[in-house]
Amino acid sequence: MQADATLGGEAWAAPGGPSGVLVLHGFTGTPATVLPVAEALADAGHTVSAPLLPGHGTCIEDMISTRYADWWAAAEVAYLDLAATNRSVAVVGLSMGATLTCESAIRHPEVAGIVCINPLVRPVERELLELVDLMLDSGETVSEGTGPDLADPEASETAYDGSPLAAARSLYLALDHLQADLSRIACPVLIMTSAEDHVVPPDNSDHLAAQVSGPVERITLPRSYHVATLDHDREEVAARTVRFVNRVTAGPSL
Repeated sequence: MQADATLGGEAWAAPGGPSGVLVLHGFTGTPATVLPVAEALADAGHTVSAPLLPGHGTCIEDMISTRYADWWAAAEVAYLDLAATNRSVAVVGLSMGATLTCESAIRHPEVAGIVCINPLVRPVERELLELVDLMLDSGETVSEGTGPDLADPEASETAYDGSPLAAARSLYLALDHLQADLSRIACPVLIMTSAEDHVVPPDNSDHLAAQVSGPVERITLPRSYHVATLDHDREEVAARTVRFVNRVTAGPSL
């Protein structure tokens, strides 16, 4: 379905403190996709910001002209807003949101810790990039979608049913540029990976764990597909995220 800002696609935030958490949704998704995690963090007393990334949450035509730089800029503004008013900030992301999460940790070494759920971090196959180029050259702007990747038949996702090709291409190129800097991630990292994922190959998580220099904690989600934040393991995802964020943002003992 096409996301509608009146149906859960809008940005979400909650006051709290003194620690902040930035929660980032994925490509073609909305904050509704990560809302269970954001709400659990808010219930735990954190200040939470889950921004709606440019081009998302309205109609797919609005996303055609957006690029990775636009999504990163929005994530950066949200991070800086949290950092200006909170003692420490952690970042959480699903899929492309995890790509942006890694970018935040690279650019801001002060990040307390990051949570990456089914992260997209490996460069894509060159054949895929060439296929996207061929489609763009032929005048296509959007590729058809296959629906949300959820094991739970009762779950649903507010997201576009399709992928803007030029926007996707910008994400693929950004992954190439990200590689040289992944080792600069020195903060604690929690990686949660679905055992079966039809969108992002699970070996992306292996790649991230091998590249970062900070301590890594890994969780396997046995009952969920790609959108694990809404799937059978959603309560586990939220609980593990809260436990990790509580630990990395805790102030010094008195």
